[in-house]
Amino acid sequence: MTLRPDDRRFIVELMRRQAGLAMDDAAQHLIDNRIAIVAARHRQADAELVTRLRFNNDPGLLHEVIDALCTHETSFFRDGHPFDTLATTVLPDLAALRRERRTLTVWCAACSTGQEVWSTAITIRERVDDLQGWTIRILATDVSQAMVDRTRAGTYTDQELARGMPERWKARYFTRAGDRWQARADLRAMVEVTRANLLDPAPSARRFDLIMARNVLIYFDAAGKRRAMDAIFGAQASDGALLVGTGENLIDPRYEARPSGRTVVYRPRGATRSAALSPTESL
Repeated sequence: MTLRPDDRRFIVELMRRQAGLAMDDAAQHLIDNRIAIVAARHRQADAELVTRLRFNNDPGLLHEVIDALCTHETSFFRDGHPFDTLATTVLPDLAALRRERRTLTVWCAACSTGQEVWSTAITIRERVDDLQGWTIRILATDVSQAMVDRTRAGTYTDQELARGMPERWKARYFTRAGDRWQARADLRAMVEVTRANLLDPAPSARRFDLIMARNVLIYFDAAGKRRAMDAIFGAQASDGALLVGTGENLIDPRYEARPSGRTVVYRPRGATRSAALSPTESL
């Protein structure tokens, strides 16, 4: 069933306000189809479901609709070269900066189903010679509770692992769990997963050494991007690093772009290798 134009406009505004997502006329069929799926689960007509959203305070339904309309496309080691840069440039630089504290903190924002989280954790673990004995903490967040649950479980099908996970690392970092594979317990112990909206302040007092906010800002409207960048900058260590999506060109006067091969690493303006370290706070 096709939504009425005023119902569709309500959904577009709801997604802009609640998740910062810009959905235009080109998304009409996506909106109609995904609202229809949610409505069918509730055994309601599409218009009845939208009426519930309009007039009932139902956080569960709101989160369900956000889950349905958000894009969750991802894969392990997506685009490849950003993780090469992470291993060869970003992590060694951060290891030098944090050699006295021996603690490294990472925020994977908009983590979707978690492939980027585990890709980041594996990249860090593969640098064990540099980071032996360090405390590594990774915070993974997403606006979707369903995505948070999937990331926390850390379980994937053979087909999902085939999208980017090298066989040698699949054998090293995953174990069989029924008909799926699960990230090893010691890898999962590095990661805390929680629901958070990038439009809100960061869900931690920690200033993060590395922030991964890849392939998310492209979905936001201008106001949403500003709010998300306020949250990201507010959580960024003064000498930390930020990676965004390969196709995203970050224009923010608080950051400067530092190309590294095919990847652009963003650093807070004025950050140097000798910048003062941020104080330690618990996640």
